[in-house]
Order: sequence, then C-alpha cells, then structure tokens
Amino acid sequence: MLSTTEQFSTERAPCGKQRGGARHREDDEAGLVIDDLRYDCGCRKIRHEFHDGSVRIKIVRHDGKVLMDEHSADFEA
Repeated sequence: MLSTTEQFSTERAPCGKQRGGARHREDDEAGLVIDDLRYDCGCRKIRHEFHDGSVRIKIVRHDGKVLMDEHSADFEA
C-alpha cells in the first residue's frame, strides 16, 4: 500500500475559512483509496473509495459538527 502525507498552504476549510493543513493519502493500487484532509483549524474531509467502486465522503467542521456523511452504496439496490 502506498502512503503519502503532504502539507498544503491554503485551501477553503469546511468552516469557510482559508487554512493550511495536511493531506494523507493511501492507495493499495487495487481500488482502495483513502484521502484524508486535516485543516489547521481542526476541520476534516475524508474520502474512501472502496474496491467495489463505492465511495464514502465525510466532512466534519472543527467544532465536531458533521456536515456530510454519505456512502454511495446507501443509494444502491
């Protein structure tokens, strides 16, 4: 599994403020991809892409409020 962590200088965080932070990405090269953005203010964006092609996205503001928590498989029959 490949794993990288990179710092970024400024992006719009889920709270609406421009903040720096770190992006951690893992990829097993077989379909599993984890992308985790942690902003300096405490906000997070987490995206998991699974082997079956389904995707889960979770966005959490720095105060702990979950702004989005969706899984594409929730909508499939």
